[in-house]
Amino acid sequence: METYFDDSIATENNMPCHNQQPNNVNQDHAIMKQVRFANNASISAVSNSGIEEVKETNENGLNTEVQVQLGPQLKLLPLNDQIRELQTIIRDMKTSRGDFVFCADRLIRLVVEQGLNQLPYSECTVITPTGHKYDGVKFEKGNCGVSIMRSGEAMEQGLRDCCRSIRIGKILIQSDEDTQKAKVFYAKFPPDIYRRKVLLMYPILSTGNTVIEAVRVLIEHGLQPKHIILLSLFSTPHGAKSIIQEFPDITILTTELHPVAPTHFGQKYFGTD
Repeated sequence: METYFDDSIATENNMPCHNQQPNNVNQDHAIMKQVRFANNASISAVSNSGIEEVKETNENGLNTEVQVQLGPQLKLLPLNDQIRELQTIIRDMKTSRGDFVFCADRLIRLVVEQGLNQLPYSECTVITPTGHKYDGVKFEKGNCGVSIMRSGEAMEQGLRDCCRSIRIGKILIQSDEDTQKAKVFYAKFPPDIYRRKVLLMYPILSTGNTVIEAVRVLIEHGLQPKHIILLSLFSTPHGAKSIIQEFPDITILTTELHPVAPTHFGQKYFGTD
């Protein structure tokens, strides 16, 4: 098993559609959409990075007590029509594998790009082709990805698409047949991982046991939990709570908290269902 290497940054253009209506048209419809999302999504405060921190009760059954316990270490992508549609297609039992993989890759890309916003940047100045100075930012060195096999490998390409030169390690964890406890079967990381910021990739958080075991392995290699950002597509309240209670300094980034996680993700993505 090899450690992977690989950055490109996607930009998003907010260009109006050719058939876009003027701002004063369909105002009632726009208001209805805002009300619908205000009711359905968790009421939250948006941080400077554009990621929501859970604050109040939402329709998925996550009560206020649990949310307070999770605290700011749990971050949710702001809910919008695009994310909601991707979540729906992934959960739909009638979705074909081709559509499933396409939508999963899109959602992964959104999560990865928000995860990159959690990494440290430093200011820099560059010279443009016209000879002018431009004050910008750049990633600080010392970041890497780690995927929890096998489902976590689905997120590797999304990370490579955004960070061409990033190094990616792997962990294989399976349940012991006798004790049903998570057991590490394989781990390979960059030798200096203890000095890096780690994007830990695992798309579905159900019980949280697999992630907890993976974090323990990273800690054994000298990494501090505060330098771990867990990237996930879906999480149960129980899974997120278990991880944060075990490692209060870890950061969890996901798109949804729901009591029922789409645990078929790995089988459907890799075509083994």
